[in-house]
Amino acid sequence: MTGSIAGIERFDSPGKGRGLRVTKPFKTGELLFSTPAHSYVLSLKERGCYCEFCFTRKEGLARCGKCKKAFYCNAKCQKGDWAMHKLECSALTAFGENWCPSEISRLVARILAKKKMQKERCASEKMLLIEEIQSHEEDVDNEKREMNESDIAGLHRFFTKHLELPNHKDLVTLFSQVSCNGFTIEDDELSHMGTAVYPDVALINHSCLPSVIVTYNGTSAEIRAVKNMQPGDEVLISYIDLLYPTDDRNNRLRESYYFSCDCQECKTKSKDKAKLKARKRSDPIEPEVISSMVRYARKTIREFRAFKQIKTPSELLEMCEQSLDEMGAVFDDANVYMLHMMYQAMGVCLYMEDPEGAIRYGEKILKHYCKLYPPYSLNVSSMYLKLGRLYMGMERYSVGVTALKKAMAIMEVAHGKNHSYLTELRKEITKK
Repeated sequence: MTGSIAGIERFDSPGKGRGLRVTKPFKTGELLFSTPAHSYVLSLKERGCYCEFCFTRKEGLARCGKCKKAFYCNAKCQKGDWAMHKLECSALTAFGENWCPSEISRLVARILAKKKMQKERCASEKMLLIEEIQSHEEDVDNEKREMNESDIAGLHRFFTKHLELPNHKDLVTLFSQVSCNGFTIEDDELSHMGTAVYPDVALINHSCLPSVIVTYNGTSAEIRAVKNMQPGDEVLISYIDLLYPTDDRNNRLRESYYFSCDCQECKTKSKDKAKLKARKRSDPIEPEVISSMVRYARKTIREFRAFKQIKTPSELLEMCEQSLDEMGAVFDDANVYMLHMMYQAMGVCLYMEDPEGAIRYGEKILKHYCKLYPPYSLNVSSMYLKLGRLYMGMERYSVGVTALKKAMAIMEVAHGKNHSYLTELRKEITKK
């Protein structure tokens, strides 16, 4: 690890390589450790809403006087970010609308810049990032290899003014490392804010029965227990969305992280029956019919993801409704594939400023999320937040406050009672 963390030690985890475990008891909700990002970058979509340096969300942010694109809390934050922002500042002006590096290219540029800055001062951090974080470069398929090459081309095109780039082979390795070990920084409703690299957090192994959860406080990652832990217990997070059945989860793990999970839940598949619940009928549905509908659902999810960028919101909503009608002939509303498409439909309704439609889908989703997700799930708290804020916006204050309080109960464990999200949430609850 980059430094000594009280109560945590590194060890060789059988079959997993390196890992972390606790050396003292931790209670549910207790902070194991907090760590700053090695490097991070704010999403372009969030520019103007969050400070580029500290990720504080507020109105009246000050604009960079040179490029007019980056925003900061004050001169202190702008000065603190200049070593990183200068990688983009002049290029933003020079390329104009043609400035379009990927988020991972922007993050890699910052990693390289920081590596140069710390080369002599902090060689140990360099060693951890480059030599100990796995890249799985040899496992990358052709599609991901093409994406990496595109990202590398973007790095050459947009960042050579302030960077001396390593050779192509080293860049391929670095992009593979960041792709496999980067963390998405999300807000309280799980909206994407940016991407970061946390070498200490990257040491934590995956389980579908996690013992801790990672949340974000500004640009720092905080790791809190979601169950009581005893000395010797391994620190385990989930790398993926836990809603889905075992086969789906392991397909995702193999595609993104190049391993399969062998936790107790994956061995027993105890929750799969509930997650794949079929509609009750007088004549039982044949297993072949259910298998066929699962294939249809997976295909529809892939198609919806591809069509998001090219179809209109009304077309996307129609696609959701059609797939829900098709699947609903076989699947119960609690089936995770039904819930997935309901979630997409809710998102489209929010985009189309249709709060009633969003609430209609959200209420159906939340009913089953509470049963299918583990305790203290951010997916559940974010749904309570979305619904609570929609209710409040429609002046349904009583039900809105109830939903926000349920979100707060989860977030006090996941984020800590003193997190700024909780401070703001308490203000929302007391407004009416």
